[in-house]
Amino acid sequence: MSGTMPRLQEVAPGSPAELEARLRAMWDAVAPSWAEHAAYADARGAEVGELMLAATGPRAGETVLELACGTGGLGLAAAERVAPGGAVVLSDFAPEMVAAAAVRAEALGLDNVVARTLDLDHIDEPDESCDVVLCREGLMFAVDPAGAAREIVRVLRPGGRFAVAVWGPPADNPWLTIVFEAVAAVTGRVVPPPGVPTPFSLSEADRLVELFTGVARDLVLTEVPVPARAGSFDDWWTRTSALAGPLATILQSLRAEARDAIREHARERAREYETAQGLEFPGLALVLSGRRR
Repeated sequence: MSGTMPRLQEVAPGSPAELEARLRAMWDAVAPSWAEHAAYADARGAEVGELMLAATGPRAGETVLELACGTGGLGLAAAERVAPGGAVVLSDFAPEMVAAAAVRAEALGLDNVVARTLDLDHIDEPDESCDVVLCREGLMFAVDPAGAAREIVRVLRPGGRFAVAVWGPPADNPWLTIVFEAVAAVTGRVVPPPGVPTPFSLSEADRLVELFTGVARDLVLTEVPVPARAGSFDDWWTRTSALAGPLATILQSLRAEARDAIREHARERAREYETAQGLEFPGLALVLSGRRR
C-alpha cells in the first residue's frame, strides 16, 4: 500500500466538503491495492455485476456511466455490450481510482471507454445524458445518499435505466464485521467513526428503496448472496485490509502491536468459518434497479 493515509481521528465528521475531501484522500490512498487486487474484486462482484447488467440491459449505441467505479470492472464488462457506437464512462471521485481504471481500459484496448473524476454526490454530467447508470458498492459511501439518488436519475434520459448495489445488513456480512469488531475490541474505538459513511450505511432494504421512490419507477430490489472465500486466513486478511478503505485507514494509523492484536482477534473469530478448502464467509448484497420516470 502506498500514499499517506489520514489517521483515524482525522477522518472525523466536519462540513460536508471537509468530509468529502478526507474520504477522497482515503480512497486515493488504497487505489494501488485495488489495482493489485482488481481481478479478485471483479470475481467477487461478478454475480452482482451480471444481475445489474441484466436489469439495465445496455445496448449497442448507448451511453453507460459507472459511478464509484473503483478499478472499473463493471463498466469494462458493459463496454462490449454497447459496441458498436456506444460509450462507457468510468468514474470515481478519487482521482487515483480513475487512473487505475483508465490503465485497465487501455490495456484491454477498449476505444469506447473514457475515465473521468466525478463525484457521486454532485455528478458533473448534463441532464439526460446517459442511457444507463451503474453503481456497485459505492452509494453507501455518499455523503448525501438521497441527493446522490436524485443525481443518478437526473443524468438519465427519459426511460433510462439504473442499478445500484450496496452491502446488506452487518449480520449477513461477517467477512467485514469481524474486522470492525476486532478493531473496536482492541482499541475501544467505534469503527468507523460516527458521522463517516460506512459499508452498511444503506444496508436496510426499505431505506435503499426509499431513496428512489418518487424519482424513479419500476423499482426492483433483489438480495444476492455474495460469499467471501479465501484459501487461508492470511489471504482473506490481506485482501480485506487492503481493499476496505475505512479499515485500511484505521489499521495504518495504529502501532504494529495493536495491528497484530487486531489480526489475532479476527483470526479467532474467523475460525467459525473454516472449511477444508480454507475460509468461507456468508455475504449479502442488495441490488436495486429501476427507470427514470
